[in-house]
Amino acid sequence: MKRAFLAILRRDLALASRAGGGGELALVFFLTLVVLVPFALGPDLNLLSRIGPAILWLGALLSVLIGLDRLFQSDEEDGSLDLIRASALPLELAVLAKGLAHWLTTGLPLALVSPLLGLLVALPGEGVLPLIATLLVGTPALSFIGAAGAALAASLRRGGLIVPVLVAPLTVPVLIFGVSAANAAQGGTVPFLTPFLILCAISLAAVVIGTVAAAAALRSSE
Repeated sequence: MKRAFLAILRRDLALASRAGGGGELALVFFLTLVVLVPFALGPDLNLLSRIGPAILWLGALLSVLIGLDRLFQSDEEDGSLDLIRASALPLELAVLAKGLAHWLTTGLPLALVSPLLGLLVALPGEGVLPLIATLLVGTPALSFIGAAGAALAASLRRGGLIVPVLVAPLTVPVLIFGVSAANAAQGGTVPFLTPFLILCAISLAAVVIGTVAAAAALRSSE
């Protein structure tokens, strides 16, 4: 069972590392968005610094949504999903492996490059580490909420149009508490730990509920 879990994880990591993989596309989109927003806002550095965490979090959210439709759809098309369903590995663990691979190739790189992009939005030095922490904690929730939506749309021909519509409303709490925690670290009205711990709880719940929901959706589409 452990071997099958690791095999799915390694396979998805290898597929994502190829040219045109979802992780590369997400990083390029993240960079493009963060570079363009300061041009739209103008030269007001105080404004840019104040809304910098929101820009980075919104960029991360939209970047994670890119390519989510392919999380299960490509496996459905080439028959790999049927083999996963027929294997001895519980479908929940297979979904967990695929969601983890998606986070390792999308959410984790976004969190690691965020300090560099923070320079573009005049992010103060004391806000860098808290921003990384919120993205590291919050992006798994985005991946697993997205996994549930991707599983629902796996058998649909135009699933790419449906997944963002399904997933985006469910990610609003993650966005709210992620931005709130990042802002609190820069001297907000609430302590940093309050929204950060809520974000941790949301992320843990999303991993569990998203995994179970995605597995149930994949079973129902057999």
